[in-house]
Amino acid sequence: MNLLFKKAWIFRLIMNIWPPLFFAGIRIKHISTDFKTARVELTLRPWNKNAVGSHFGGSLFAMTDPFCMLMILAQLGDDYLVWDKAADIDFIKPGKGKVIAEFSINQNLIDEIIANTAKGEKYLPQIPVYVKDEQGDIVAKLNRTLYIRKKRPKSIEMAAK
Repeated sequence: MNLLFKKAWIFRLIMNIWPPLFFAGIRIKHISTDFKTARVELTLRPWNKNAVGSHFGGSLFAMTDPFCMLMILAQLGDDYLVWDKAADIDFIKPGKGKVIAEFSINQNLIDEIIANTAKGEKYLPQIPVYVKDEQGDIVAKLNRTLYIRKKRPKSIEMAAK
């Protein structure tokens, strides 16, 4: 298993210094040891503010990427391919101050993924993510679609080439 997924604190440290998140001001404040829950925050700063003084939509979108994918990959392990396939965002209200995205990957979803990919099929679950302000009001709702399938055994991969 990849070093990134061995310990949650290593994952948090590496992701917090990863340039696309670091320079956008996106911070992982919490990741559970089992990679099932995470909390990501973004504080309004001059460099992530739009023309009308609220959070830039691209920053709100970026703060939800790539957490669902990586949290599921950490739980499924090296036998699976997990990719972000698509995402859409619905801006509900202007975000001011600090905004928070909380991620939760429950065991039912993991079981559903395993069942739907058992014979090598792809599976495209949609995971809703909400970005909220400090008062708990929804600022944006995202739907993240993942591409997931079980990797083919090496012998089949070699035969296909």
